Amino acid sequence: MLDIMTGYRAFSPLFVKSFPVLSRGFEVETEMTIHALDKNLGIESMPITYRDRPEGSFSKLSTFRDGIKVLWTIFLLFKDYRPMLFFSMLSGLLLLIGLGFLWPVLEEYMRTGLVPRLPTFIAACFLALFSLLSFVCGLILDTITKKDRQNFEIDLNMLYQLGLRETGK
Repeated sequence: MLDIMTGYRAFSPLFVKSFPVLSRGFEVETEMTIHALDKNLGIESMPITYRDRPEGSFSKLSTFRDGIKVLWTIFLLFKDYRPMLFFSMLSGLLLLIGLGFLWPVLEEYMRTGLVPRLPTFIAACFLALFSLLSFVCGLILDTITKKDRQNFEIDLNMLYQLGLRETGK
């Protein structure tokens, strides 16, 4: 697929029955493409010719507003479809920040045997705890996502079989 944001779309009956429309407006193209890729549904690109907009007409699209909507949708879909990677990255970031806070406190403790910056030490510990929590959330959500993919395959096969029975094929 060369450009997911342009062109007409035709859907198989299975795609239509299996696609939950959660977005409104400009973001739906991104969501449809991610759904098709995630569920191993076929996508084909058809070459079309573009023509210039007629004289005097103006686009209703806003480059920045619509671009931000699409980027936000991609961010949310990344979290939903790849939770382990998303929460591992968040976990790593929190851990690095926590270690950044902890390093000077540990350095001073090694020199003097005292912890004069107790709030910084506590903040570092909480960041490490949130890092661990984020990682565990990623593990749990990844397991749920994989199970959901398995259930989707089963449901799709059942829909397909029902469709064959109804058409008599």
